[in-house]
Amino acid sequence: MNFPAQASQQKRPVLIRIFFWLIAALILLLIAGYIALRVSPWPSVLLIRNSFEKGGRTANDHLAGAVPKGVASKLDIAYDPSDPKGKLDLYYPDKVPAPKYPLIIWIHGGGFVAGDKSELSNYCRILASKGYAVAAINYSRPPAARFPGPVIQANKASEYLIRNALRLNIDTSATFLAGDSGGANIAAQLANTTTNEKYAALLKIAPAISSRQLKGVLLYCGPYNTALVDFEGKFGGFLKVVLWAYFGDKHFTNAPGYPLFSVVNYITPGYPRTFISVGNKDPLAPHSYELASKLAASGVAIDSLFFPDDHLPGLQHEYQFDLATQEGRTALDRSVAFLASCTTR
Repeated sequence: MNFPAQASQQKRPVLIRIFFWLIAALILLLIAGYIALRVSPWPSVLLIRNSFEKGGRTANDHLAGAVPKGVASKLDIAYDPSDPKGKLDLYYPDKVPAPKYPLIIWIHGGGFVAGDKSELSNYCRILASKGYAVAAINYSRPPAARFPGPVIQANKASEYLIRNALRLNIDTSATFLAGDSGGANIAAQLANTTTNEKYAALLKIAPAISSRQLKGVLLYCGPYNTALVDFEGKFGGFLKVVLWAYFGDKHFTNAPGYPLFSVVNYITPGYPRTFISVGNKDPLAPHSYELASKLAASGVAIDSLFFPDDHLPGLQHEYQFDLATQEGRTALDRSVAFLASCTTR
């Protein structure tokens, strides 16, 4: 009697069936994934978020040693109770009695679809230590939100801060808008609504900040003109996904709001004083150069921090958050000097 041999022969067909089931399941998953990528930006957006947020947390952690003592915070303040993402963090010098501090509203980057206010916490603490109240805001990210949703939310956050200025010890007569990467685009657009009524009407925004209150704008490494986007280049696939998500249309160039993204085309002489900077090896560098040129040509008072093309080491996207480098420290010093010049005029 050879029972072990018979048992082995009986198990073999079962194992073969399991193997083919696994192969079939894998093929179905691959087909489903391919279809999902063709009909929705969500799968790609989730991958982008994971990558960006890891980088954001790492950059923030590296700044921990540069944060001075004496900075207090109020976290997760709901500026828009109707939206789970409608929250902000406020950082300010911990002094008693507390004076009223000029306000910086910082809008985080992340390609519009990623990023979080918490990733700016240490940089905001450093800025706050210079004598400012710094509000880092969150906004609903695409594809859950669409253009100009984040701009509208940034305006709501501004409205909340102005309405609660007395309680929060904020001097809203000296308010600044600031942003990095995608957040710089949002900040630039919101700033434009304060001085350009036609642009505000096109975005359907009633600006919460008056042109008298808005003393200046800090813009780092942002995109400001879709005409400069190279959809066939190294980052073409990423850019297509981001704009698909942001405008809710795979053929995003046909979206009604698409032209409004290019804030550079809507600049007027009344635009607020602006500090603008970008790294020399940042793929978005041409956007900052063009915006600075357009602002200057319009008679807007600007301060820019740019680097020669052959500057070494080459400065990549978001170089300003690396305070271990001389360039990062220079960017911080120049930003603080710009803020001070705007509040003493």
